[in-house]
Amino acid sequence: MMKNLIKNPCGEEELEHWEDVEHGGDGWKVEEVPGDCGAAFPSDGICKYFATSFECCSKTQVIDLLKEEYTAEMLDAQPKIVVSDWYAARTDAGCLYELKVQLLSDCREVISEYTSENITIPGNTDGAWQEISHTFSDYGQGVRFIQFTHSGQDSVYWKGWFGVRMTNSSVTIEG
Repeated sequence: MMKNLIKNPCGEEELEHWEDVEHGGDGWKVEEVPGDCGAAFPSDGICKYFATSFECCSKTQVIDLLKEEYTAEMLDAQPKIVVSDWYAARTDAGCLYELKVQLLSDCREVISEYTSENITIPGNTDGAWQEISHTFSDYGQGVRFIQFTHSGQDSVYWKGWFGVRMTNSSVTIEG
């Protein structure tokens, strides 16, 4: 199994390792799966998730690939970089979700970028978890950092944590 380069992908350590870009509404909260008005996670071992509030909540992690023991030569061979995230809505509130991942040079210039559409989940869904993923390939040489950012909020503007839920974030490098 490839090493997940995201630290604390499911909130087991609250917000440790995540840089809090936006803390809108009532901010971020870590809750237990399935949570109020939620669904079970589709695989074992995922016990917690990050919940968003009624204004935009966004958090990011920057991965230093050289500190993760990848060499410049390995990275310049352009191995596939696979990013994924899991998100879900509550069954009683609609929400918005977005994922943005940037491959950065040693001076943090963007070499390649993936931004999902702004995903809108209507209210009254089954609360099922959905995976979003993207594979970077043929992105050019010079990648030394990866910036993983996800964000969301509820679409009903209710006080509390009725927004999108996120867990099991992942960044892996093949080969």
